[in-house]
Amino acid sequence: MNKQIIVHDLGLVDYQDALDYQLQLFNQIIDIKLKNRKNNTKIETDNHLIFVEHPNVYTLGKSGDINNLLLNKNELDDKKIQFFNTNRGGDITCHGPGQIVCYPILDLDNFFTDIHKYLRFLEETIIRTLNDFGIVSERSQNETGVWIDSDLVFSRKICAMGVKASRWVTMHGLALNVNNDLSYFENIIPCGISNKSVTSIQKETGRNISLNQVTKIITQHFIEIFSAKLVEGVN
Repeated sequence: MNKQIIVHDLGLVDYQDALDYQLQLFNQIIDIKLKNRKNNTKIETDNHLIFVEHPNVYTLGKSGDINNLLLNKNELDDKKIQFFNTNRGGDITCHGPGQIVCYPILDLDNFFTDIHKYLRFLEETIIRTLNDFGIVSERSQNETGVWIDSDLVFSRKICAMGVKASRWVTMHGLALNVNNDLSYFENIIPCGISNKSVTSIQKETGRNISLNQVTKIITQHFIEIFSAKLVEGVN
């Protein structure tokens, strides 16, 4: 099993370009696994951790409700916001500059074959990251992602998650609000949850936080939680 993880920090990238990049790596891993199975070989598969920012975009998961998007096409065009239907889990969410989006492309055969455990590990990565900034966060029962004051009436989501897996290879991932403009969430019902709000590290701490700093901390905790090894990748 290969537990090395190649880190790619791509900066500001259009959603479609990032999706194409994910699919390229995802399909490479799938192809190797299929060839191994066909030829009875054991060629190691790679694991990748992609970090990006996106221009303003709304994405809807495969089981999401389009009614949770509160703008029509003309309004989206006027506001210069893109929209994509995706094949990830979850409902609708928002990406934009100042938000860290992380796409792990992992072969879970290298770690463990349990999607629920995988999601809990992603959540734990963010919980530990936020703790490093003095923010106490937690899981919310029956709701994927990371929350603050999840049991209270003013609970707020700080990190959304939605993944896809095929042959135990993952794609899509998580979006952590750092310094992004939260007003863009007013045009959707985030994750299809109408009675809760969203927040960011900046809003919770009152400080503008370096995305590079947050990315490094996420990477550190991700490597620890998955008992993996870090390989510098594409910058």
